Amino acid sequence: MIDSTTSRLVFAFLFSAFFAMPTFDVVIAAGGVDPNPVPVTTPPAKTTAPSTTTNAPKADTTEKKHWWQKLEPGSKTDKKSSIDDPAFLKGYREAYSTIYERNDYAAAIPQLEALGQPDRADVANLIGYSYRKLGNYQLASQWYERALKADPNHVRTWQYYGLWQIEQGNREQAMYHLGKIEKICGKGCAEYQSLAQALTTGQTTY
Repeated sequence: MIDSTTSRLVFAFLFSAFFAMPTFDVVIAAGGVDPNPVPVTTPPAKTTAPSTTTNAPKADTTEKKHWWQKLEPGSKTDKKSSIDDPAFLKGYREAYSTIYERNDYAAAIPQLEALGQPDRADVANLIGYSYRKLGNYQLASQWYERALKADPNHVRTWQYYGLWQIEQGNREQAMYHLGKIEKICGKGCAEYQSLAQALTTGQTTY
């Protein structure tokens, strides 16, 4: 009787222990894992720094030509002043020498008229200049006006016409001409400096 009862108790204990073991293993296993793992932080991707290269315009290193060089055949600097006809250029240079080297203004006028380009600013300006040097201020003014009509930005005409104004006692008009020259080529150009000096001294050199 006792043995039978003891056997049953032992069997019951072993049976209970057998079914409790999986639960225990699960608890042990669960205790070895962090329930709140630290999230893995992915380092930010490297970015390329923006280029510092700029598209700044290159400095203009083109040599600026004097107005006389614009008269060379094939020059495209100034369509109104460029000369493609060698015969015209030869005649213009001859008249130029007559004026500035020999100071023979009376002879220069028919030379310039013979070129057949009275409405070209360079030609009309020199005709006006020759008449002014001969003391014919009325005709000089007409030719200066003709030159400016052909080319309103012809800086040499604004200079010579400004000197004409000074010789006529028209200082305010000469100042106006000086302002026109400044707008066209600035205070550093020879035409501006020549007229500005004439306004200061009252003497004209051209």
